[in-house]
Amino acid sequence: MLISRNCSSGMMDYEGFFRERLDVLHGEGRYRVFADLERRCGRFPRAFDHRIGAEVTVWCSNDYLGMGQHPAVLAAIQETLCAVGAGAGGTRNISGNSHIHLLLERELADLHGREAALIFTSGYVANDAALSTLARELPGMAVYSDAHNHASMISGIRNSRAEKYIFRHNDPADLTRLLAAVAPERPKLVCFESVYSMDGDIAPIGDLCDVADRFGAMTYLDEVHAVGLYGRRGGGIAERDGVMRRPTVIQGTLGKAFGTIGGYVGGSHRFSAQPRSRLHLHDIVAAGTRGRRARRDPPSEEKPCRTRPPPGTRRHSKAPPDRSRPAGDAVAEPYRAGSGRRARPVQSRLRRVAHPPPDLCAADQLPDGAARHRASASDPVAIAQHRGHRRVGHRPY
Repeated sequence: MLISRNCSSGMMDYEGFFRERLDVLHGEGRYRVFADLERRCGRFPRAFDHRIGAEVTVWCSNDYLGMGQHPAVLAAIQETLCAVGAGAGGTRNISGNSHIHLLLERELADLHGREAALIFTSGYVANDAALSTLARELPGMAVYSDAHNHASMISGIRNSRAEKYIFRHNDPADLTRLLAAVAPERPKLVCFESVYSMDGDIAPIGDLCDVADRFGAMTYLDEVHAVGLYGRRGGGIAERDGVMRRPTVIQGTLGKAFGTIGGYVGGSHRFSAQPRSRLHLHDIVAAGTRGRRARRDPPSEEKPCRTRPPPGTRRHSKAPPDRSRPAGDAVAEPYRAGSGRRARPVQSRLRRVAHPPPDLCAADQLPDGAARHRASASDPVAIAQHRGHRRVGHRPY
């Protein structure tokens, strides 16, 4: 690693260091360029791209159902702004609970069949806070993490400083092997997601819970890419597959299919009391909360949440096949694109058929070291176009 120093003084040359690091990022194709977009309310998924001065279709929004622009959601947000104002006013320790947030927590607990729920400012914060607290509080805890878990889960596990084991992606047999190697009396926690947006597959939740139960382990399920989309009431993949009662803790977000802001965890009253009593909990904006509550009773013309996978896809995938487009029935459609250096030219070529092109996820963020081009199912036309042009730059991989 290069360390830049001022030759005359011998002191650290901070700007020189940053310049060298930026040169490395550019050379590796990992420098991030963000689209400058202004969404067109009422014309989902259209937006105005200020870089090119034209209207575009957004291929990769996590607002899967366009609920961030739904008239009922917007009306609820406006009503709440006028009633209670904008801003939270401080942590719960200082300013107390907002009543509307308590109502939301009860509703989220009911959505997932849990005794209690606790909301956070984002899904990332919910994972980081809940996992770090849960794994740290139990002496001798051993945590088992799916190899493809999101960075927020990895951060929470790391911050807990608990002993960690990584099992192969969606592989109950490998989880069994690792659990069997640890003393039966030790507390254990198995962490996994339901929908893996970077792989386009879905976890075998029931099978993983069977293994965890066999060894006396708790289970922590991240449903952020599934809540609001799957199940009769939008409770996620666990509800769709009839196993919602199995996980010890379920985590979700309000910032994707629900179209607003915030994250949450649901579990028993005693579990919820752990992070509640040990963290500085910040209230999320009340207006966004009302937006989620407006989603509870959708108008009759709205389509129901997804209970079946799209045609030609699988319910879940154990160890997705090694090909450019992993199979699955997830709401995001990823394509492996090799290294960042190779993926950037493909991104430029995709701009010929899409503005902006599908989201490019950097290789260094992913466990297999392969970048992804990812389109979301928020725009069926874009998904169809993406499938039709998937050979652009992908056949060599």
